[in-house]
Amino acid sequence: MTVTDFIALAPILALGTCCIVTMLVIALRRNHATIAIISGSSCLVTLATLPVAATVAPHTVTALLIVDGYGLFYMGLLLAATTVVIALSHGYLRLHGTGHEEVEEFYLLMLLATLGGLVIVTAAHFASFFLGLELIGVSLYSLIGYLRTRRGPLEAALKYLILSSTASAFLLFGMALMYFHTGTMAFAEMGAGMTAESPFPAVGMTGFVFILIGVGFKLGLVPLHLWIPDVYQGAPAPVTAYIATVSKGAVFALLLQFIGDIHALHSDRINLALGLIAAASMFAGNFLALQQDNVKRLLAYSSIAHFGYLLVALLASGPLATEAVTFYLVAYVVTTLGAFGVVTVLSTKARDAESIEDYRGLVWSHPWLTATFTVMLLSLIGIPVTAGFVGKFYAITAGMNAGLFWLVILLVLNSAIGAYYYLRLLITFFHSTSEKGAESARSSETLLEWGAIISLGLTASLVLWLGLYPQPMIAFVKDMVVSRGQ
Repeated sequence: MTVTDFIALAPILALGTCCIVTMLVIALRRNHATIAIISGSSCLVTLATLPVAATVAPHTVTALLIVDGYGLFYMGLLLAATTVVIALSHGYLRLHGTGHEEVEEFYLLMLLATLGGLVIVTAAHFASFFLGLELIGVSLYSLIGYLRTRRGPLEAALKYLILSSTASAFLLFGMALMYFHTGTMAFAEMGAGMTAESPFPAVGMTGFVFILIGVGFKLGLVPLHLWIPDVYQGAPAPVTAYIATVSKGAVFALLLQFIGDIHALHSDRINLALGLIAAASMFAGNFLALQQDNVKRLLAYSSIAHFGYLLVALLASGPLATEAVTFYLVAYVVTTLGAFGVVTVLSTKARDAESIEDYRGLVWSHPWLTATFTVMLLSLIGIPVTAGFVGKFYAITAGMNAGLFWLVILLVLNSAIGAYYYLRLLITFFHSTSEKGAESARSSETLLEWGAIISLGLTASLVLWLGLYPQPMIAFVKDMVVSRGQ
């Protein structure tokens, strides 16, 4: 290890140090507000180290990690999203943190999961890939079931534990098969070995399929999507926001890097398989969302469809595909944070605000929350002047340039289907207030803290800014792609 290595690893080392500091402070003195502030500050301090690491990027640290513009960009995205989730969590946990619950470790687990995300987006080797993935997974088991006095979180945590362990087994077996064929676990070296034969060799293909099963579970792609609605519904609202953004964003960033490094899209069979998965995810996610009266399950199924859209952009391959995926992920993360942020602040001590009835007449009780949620839903639909529109336009452009006309047609068709259930929820905001909704509105007042207000205001502003003036972000994303040498 050299000084340059340590500079390149500054974000990971900084967040790791902050995790230790947070743990020691919890051991010395429990105070919810103090730990929340330390956790949020930890993310901001780590964000401040990104320019430092950029001075030596691109730089390979041993065979395990590569710190370049691509990795630093996604590090920034994950850290910013975690900061927002921490801000949203304080009011939510303050409501649930009396009596049986001690809430301070919640923030420590979230920082550890984010540390795993930073490792994943810079991974260049199976060892670092699996280490980061399991650091996220083990932390999420506890985060999902953190409110142990409620049945829903415990049930969701158990389901996630069992299914995630199974997915990890598939992932390890796939890694073993690819190592058996190529004799290496480094992505770049593996790519040279995988392209030495044409078509894709049988052992390598089998290994890739097993890895795709493991990654597909983490992303909730069809047919590995069944856990998504149950876990989204059962997990505490801030944890659901974290899973939908930080966890999934890190894994998809890794998938994009891994597929590019091993040249997987040179195989027609892999292209066809991923295309079918994308189509199935789009249709299954949207049609299942049509049947939902539970907002968290509706957003869960819609997330399945959105990652189907992302696969269309990924299949385009090349620099434009990387740009499209990255911009779409930024738009999706910001929009989803805002949507689940509204769910979080409307939640009560008894339950999360997950029924559509909880949002009936929202415009009369919380006009600014209505405006925020409306912006998020319009972005998820892909309405112009929102980030979601630019993201979908980018994905469609990448697909058209790559000749993926059938997938682009399915993307447009499914976007139209998705508009129905988003608009159905949006119209509910303007209905007369039900007794159940009025009770939820009164009970949610305690969650409207400055941290949540600022976070929701920033996410709404970003969604509109990225929709109205996306050029700076597009230019930044292009610079990131060039720095990666794609």
